[in-house]
Amino acid sequence: MFCGANSINLDSKGRIAIPAKYRPAIIESNRSNLTITCSPFDKCLLIFIEEQWESTKTQLNSLSDSRKEYRALKRIMLDLSDTVEMDTNGRLLIPAVLRERINSSKELMLIGQTNKFQLWNEIEWKQQTQKDFELLSDSNLDPDELPELHF
Repeated sequence: MFCGANSINLDSKGRIAIPAKYRPAIIESNRSNLTITCSPFDKCLLIFIEEQWESTKTQLNSLSDSRKEYRALKRIMLDLSDTVEMDTNGRLLIPAVLRERINSSKELMLIGQTNKFQLWNEIEWKQQTQKDFELLSDSNLDPDELPELHF
């Protein structure tokens, strides 16, 4: 559903504009409500449509509280989540506590990840992407180990 890297701006009120190409799918899937939370593994935010967030929430809640790592994961993703509504101009207000997580500057990257978006500080996204390329080029990962991918 959502694919691609999109350079976007954060306005003075803490809002981003969702690119027009994604808006119809968002409106059709959940009446413009999106849930924003912190990624537990990367320095970015995750933005989910309602249906995907409900599925993610169910998976998180199924984790046992007996492991401290699971409790931490739940605190990061559930406690810091906020559901916001996309306005008629396609804008989302990013809550201040979440903007802090990504060291928000004016220049951001909205990354489509099929079933969700990642929202990154543009500089940090470029640095992470470079690290990802280096990791894969230095790895022993054999494309034949990924039988479902054809490239």
